[in-house]
Amino acid sequence: MEAHEESEENVPYRTSKLAGTVNWGTATIVGVFAGMLYGGTKEASASISKDAEVTLKLGSTPDKREQYRLMRDAMEKRFIRITRGSIVGGVRLGMFTAAFYGLQNFLAEKRGVHDVYNVVGAGSATAATFGLIMPGSLAWRGRNVLLGSVLGATVCFPLGWLHLKLVEKANEESVVLPERNRKPGVGAAIERLGGNTSD
Repeated sequence: MEAHEESEENVPYRTSKLAGTVNWGTATIVGVFAGMLYGGTKEASASISKDAEVTLKLGSTPDKREQYRLMRDAMEKRFIRITRGSIVGGVRLGMFTAAFYGLQNFLAEKRGVHDVYNVVGAGSATAATFGLIMPGSLAWRGRNVLLGSVLGATVCFPLGWLHLKLVEKANEESVVLPERNRKPGVGAAIERLGGNTSD
């Protein structure tokens, strides 16, 4: 009996996740990959003008070895630029996404409700924080904090409202479905099997 009580005490307490909250880890991974894609694409398109300069140099260089060296150097520099752009973009957007969704879920848990004000608060605080860590003077950072908080709240209010409306619509449609259709495939199969054996 005592062993049973101890096993119940060791079970961790799990809170039920509020409807509409986003998985922090998944959102961060998506943000990292989206940032990597954006940063790499941006650097690849910016390197087109540099490729034109290399082409002009190749035309004015008659030596084949020199042409090969110029092409190899240009390809190495382009690869390094695109790789650095991908890494920097992934880290920036990943950090922003992690901070935003982490703060949004924290506010939802502390307030006990997931509404548009959590999204607005998270967007405003995250944008203000990133405005604070931008390089520049103290006055410039203060301006970025104010501008970031206002812009974050302005952009996140309609997006948060739309997200919550879509979640409500999805929840309404899932309630309409019959009980058997809402259960997972394996669970429904086990339940049907148990019903057949009892008959």
